[in-house]
Amino acid sequence: MVQILAKPITLTEFLAKPETKPASEFIDGQIITKPMPQGRHSTIQGELLRVINAVVKPSRTAWAFPELRCTFADRSTVQDIAVFKWERIPTNDDGTVADKILIAPDWTIEILSTDQSSSRVTRNILHCLNHGTEMGWLIDPSEQMVFVHTAQQPTQCLENTSDFIPVPSFGQELSITLGQIFGWLQVN
Repeated sequence: MVQILAKPITLTEFLAKPETKPASEFIDGQIITKPMPQGRHSTIQGELLRVINAVVKPSRTAWAFPELRCTFADRSTVQDIAVFKWERIPTNDDGTVADKILIAPDWTIEILSTDQSSSRVTRNILHCLNHGTEMGWLIDPSEQMVFVHTAQQPTQCLENTSDFIPVPSFGQELSITLGQIFGWLQVN
């Protein structure tokens, strides 16, 4: 949903506003409300976050963060999962994770919600790729497909449950199939 504003707003003005629930994003001078995650979205997000961090966090290779606002190149978007290589995690002077993330993640993962535009989400992934992100995934629970975007090669569309999903170079220890991701949706 796009909010209609009486006058144009800048990124600085947007960032000065209080956070909203669901989150709002600033894209091309517009405030856009991100749909509230629902069952399938939340299930995949939680499980995938756990699996990624179980592989990359103990070795201090990377860290995956849920629902993280990343502000860079005149946009402020909330990634479903933003993964940063360990040495690129924004920190405060005391070494703690910074609240304001002003760089693109190394890996962005978006999970399509029922009422969400796939083209808008794809544009956000491409924006990340244009600003240093190594890889972006777009997970579509309704179609049970994953689109893998990189700056170096054409987009891959994975549809078979046995397909292993490519991961960024820093996450090569992670091995996951489409069947595993969509299997998390099964209650029985």
